[in-house]
Amino acid sequence: MKRRGLITLLGGATIAWPAAVRAQRAGKLRTVGFLGTATATAQGEWAAAFVKQLSGLGWIEGRTIAVEARWAEGSSERAAEIASEFVRQKVDVIVTTGSAVPAAKQATSIIPIVFAVANDPLGSGFATSLARPGGNVTGLSLQSADLAGKRLEFLQELVPGLGRLAIMVTGGNPSMALEIRELEAAARTRGLEVDAVEIRRAEDIAPIFEQLKGRVHAVYICADPLVTSNRAQIIGLARTAGLPTLFTLRDHVEAGGLMSYSANLLEQWRRAAYYVDKILLGTQAGDIPIEQPTVFELAINLKTAKALGLTVPPSILARADEVIE
Repeated sequence: MKRRGLITLLGGATIAWPAAVRAQRAGKLRTVGFLGTATATAQGEWAAAFVKQLSGLGWIEGRTIAVEARWAEGSSERAAEIASEFVRQKVDVIVTTGSAVPAAKQATSIIPIVFAVANDPLGSGFATSLARPGGNVTGLSLQSADLAGKRLEFLQELVPGLGRLAIMVTGGNPSMALEIRELEAAARTRGLEVDAVEIRRAEDIAPIFEQLKGRVHAVYICADPLVTSNRAQIIGLARTAGLPTLFTLRDHVEAGGLMSYSANLLEQWRRAAYYVDKILLGTQAGDIPIEQPTVFELAINLKTAKALGLTVPPSILARADEVIE
């Protein structure tokens, strides 16, 4: 077993690079616009991994590159404003997650856009193919929809008598469509009833959990910026309601969720630095293939399991890549 603490490496509304660096940027440094879709607290570790890998590739902050970071805090409207701001600043590359790609594409068809994570790049219209995306967008897929069945398998092992499952999804997020279809199909195959619930703003979260209490046996929570920005509230309400949570991202389990099964997000953000490196050295974004993860990680929070009165079976502990105590 290994324990991994959640360390916030970056904070604040923007990454606080030295003022002298900002003064040097104009006309001298290549610039990356980092569009964080959630908060600095929630995504700061991703940003730090990305910047560190850039440094390893020779792009030194303040010498050869500047990273302008902005945080949309779960708001699609704010993401659109940030994308437009980056276009006005004439950044060299915009780096973000799949949920903000539509806003970035709306703002520019010229500046390269790299997504470090995206649920369904082809279905969302980001690319014409994985091998040759075309246009000005490329990046890394999460393959989250492909994991729906495996996640339910783990959840049924962990939650005795699981019969009715709630799926919490943010409304108006088209990238979730494929995952929801795969999840509903997998639930039917495994004999589970599904109760789909939708949130559109932070104020929707508490009433949803009040509605679900005593009605379902567990909640499958689809990650997106609204969920990530409000994960503490979601985790707290789920625990109060006595509901096990299956998240699609490990970060949420580190924050107190019960279980996740996903690609390694820090590795995805490190890989995104390689994409930016290629683009800054002259490769067209549309010529860089979209990568798919090959390694997936199971994370379990034993403290949360104990609080919910659940005993984690040895079969799950033996397969877990990370056990948080």
